[in-house]
Amino acid sequence: MNLEVVLERNGDGTCAPRPAERDHDLLEALRHREPMAAERLVSGYGERAYRLASRITGNGPDAEEVVQDAFWTVVRKIDTFRGESAFGSWLYRIVANAACQKVRGRRSRQHELSLDDVLPAFDEHGCHAAPVADWSTRASDPALQAELRAVLTAAIDELPATYRAVLMLRDLEGRPNVEIAQALGLSVALVKTRAHRARLVLRKRLHQYMTRLTASAVTTGRIDASQT
Repeated sequence: MNLEVVLERNGDGTCAPRPAERDHDLLEALRHREPMAAERLVSGYGERAYRLASRITGNGPDAEEVVQDAFWTVVRKIDTFRGESAFGSWLYRIVANAACQKVRGRRSRQHELSLDDVLPAFDEHGCHAAPVADWSTRASDPALQAELRAVLTAAIDELPATYRAVLMLRDLEGRPNVEIAQALGLSVALVKTRAHRARLVLRKRLHQYMTRLTASAVTTGRIDASQT
């Protein structure tokens, strides 16, 4: 499932990486403590950092606080960046970790979604135990986009913070698994696993919504039962 069909991505719909030379200039400005370096950092990465933080925290004020703290950390610890990964990956790791800490600080474990409780059931062969309906055509209906966005956003907000971070970076930001692994301090295999499990949860939530929607439409006579 492609989240970009429902959830907004970048303002221009792209996810192209920043030019290396631009990051190099920014790094030099930060390391030399140039007066405008912090402003350049905010200008270059502020929007994406805020988007990531807001997706993880699900809260605008918390996201702003996370980004401020993360950028202050970047400025203070710029000399610890050794260039072993992309500067963006290093920065996103700081933002993601700060956002995850913020979520853990305000939400106790018992209120956090247990993925095992909501993942689709599988048989011993790894196949879906229950048939999966094909509602892709209806899901692309422009009239349903607002409701679908609300359903998916609610499901994303229920995910554990680390799963949410992986999902946001992979499916909305279009970051490669290797970069996400570097950013979050995870193995590539774990990134793939968490992204897959998070997608399964969203797919199940969307399936439940579409099933209820179809049943309601059949009951009210808006669609023929034979079409379901």
